[in-house]
Amino acid sequence: MSPRLPPPAASFIREHEVVLGDRRLRAGMDRPTEIEGWWLAVLWVADDEGIVPCRAIAPAAGPPPDPPHARLGPLLSGGLSGFVLEDGGRQQLRLRLPVPPDEEGRPWSAPLVVQLAVRWEPARAASLTPNKLADAALAAFRRAVEAVNRP
Repeated sequence: MSPRLPPPAASFIREHEVVLGDRRLRAGMDRPTEIEGWWLAVLWVADDEGIVPCRAIAPAAGPPPDPPHARLGPLLSGGLSGFVLEDGGRQQLRLRLPVPPDEEGRPWSAPLVVQLAVRWEPARAASLTPNKLADAALAAFRRAVEAVNRP
């Protein structure tokens, strides 16, 4: 196993505590940017040693057969319901793991860093400050991470 990556930056907003049983981790995010109407941010989960592998949030029974983003995506999307613009009946939210797994064929060995792209619902975005939008995204990410860990 390769050494852990450090978080890409100091968290743009106050970190959120991630509770996985008796383990406490921290979720953070970099400063969001906006490109062509898409709000983009990098989010991560770390402990004192650096970014944890996705395996750290897998249920006690072990990692599911599908990749981590396939579990995190729907949970994050649900956590941001009402915040995300819908276009043609589809939520305008994209999620990907930008760092490849340590072990080929074992997607849960990847560091728990995600790139999030969102097109916010215009009325919601107009009524919230940029920090409040960022906090809503980080809170939804934290809840998604905690939900993946539950059996």
